[in-house]
Amino acid sequence: QVQLVESGGGLVQAGGSLRLSCAASVRTFSSYTMGWFRRAPGKEREFVATISMSGSSTYYADSVKGRFTISRDNAKNTVYLQMNSLKPEDTAVYYCAAKRSAGFPARTESLYPYWGQGTQVTVSS
Repeated sequence: QVQLVESGGGLVQAGGSLRLSCAASVRTFSSYTMGWFRRAPGKEREFVATISMSGSSTYYADSVKGRFTISRDNAKNTVYLQMNSLKPEDTAVYYCAAKRSAGFPARTESLYPYWGQGTQVTVSS
């Protein structure tokens, strides 16, 4: 049983920052590769960022490079997404995802068996 719960979403003005959290209820969090995806209105869900099991490696979509930072705290079973310089096009429901396989980077949805419910991020202009 794997449970993922996102939090930290909300309304923010363009240029602002937001920090998302994903709490994982798993036996061994350090055995999971974690990722963030998002789905904007009228669009398919897209890859945002991923982090390796130990946190030593990260990978980002081109659209968020230099603005977003993914990190994890294995002692707290939590993965984070720090979002800076937010743009209206970042508006989306953000999802946390997990997989046990170590293959990295992984940016396709089908590679992640476990998903959270999502948290809404709205960036106003």
